[in-house]
Amino acid sequence: MIRKFSAVIFDFGGVITASPFEAFARLEAERGLPPGLVRRINTLNPDGNAWARLERSEIDTATFDTLFAEEAAALGHVLPGRDVLSVIAGKVRPEMVTALGKLRGAGYRLGCITNNMRSEESKPGVGAMGPYAEAMGHFEHVIESATAGVRKPDPRIYAMMCQALALPPEACVYLDDLGINCKPAAAMGMHAIKVTSGAQALVDLGAALGMELA
Repeated sequence: MIRKFSAVIFDFGGVITASPFEAFARLEAERGLPPGLVRRINTLNPDGNAWARLERSEIDTATFDTLFAEEAAALGHVLPGRDVLSVIAGKVRPEMVTALGKLRGAGYRLGCITNNMRSEESKPGVGAMGPYAEAMGHFEHVIESATAGVRKPDPRIYAMMCQALALPPEACVYLDDLGINCKPAAAMGMHAIKVTSGAQALVDLGAALGMELA
């Protein structure tokens, strides 16, 4: 049987790790802020807001802290940017790391495209570094927005991964927890899977590849 796909490309936060949206919800509840406030702020002017600029390394953490607070204030709320950064590093999903090992063992090439930031505040704690390093160690290529200066959903970042893997989009499966990030991948010809949970991701990916991952 001829394989339909040769590579699997993963988002990191919300796919390999628990969704940062869960952490945002906890922060909002603790501060008495409206549910979904962080996501609302980050969807306003989505390509030019503080979050987008930090993920492209156009501003530093101090500037982000100020600009994000201004964006929150414009909506009538008090929320410093540093406080949001401090909660975004979700726990690694062990079932996803196990699946990465299975995929490598089956001969699939693995890539990761992640919108991230260089901020120290956004990094996982010391106890979480081991699982993060283990997960990252499975990837042949990793493209980080903070280094590339391009962030999802800009189609260029997906093309960069295809070039790094020397594969056409049609040979790749792409997983992301945001539909807006899946759309460009699908438009290029990748088989895109929107992730709502680790279990769902593994079932859908297994179905696409014809192997048991869940």
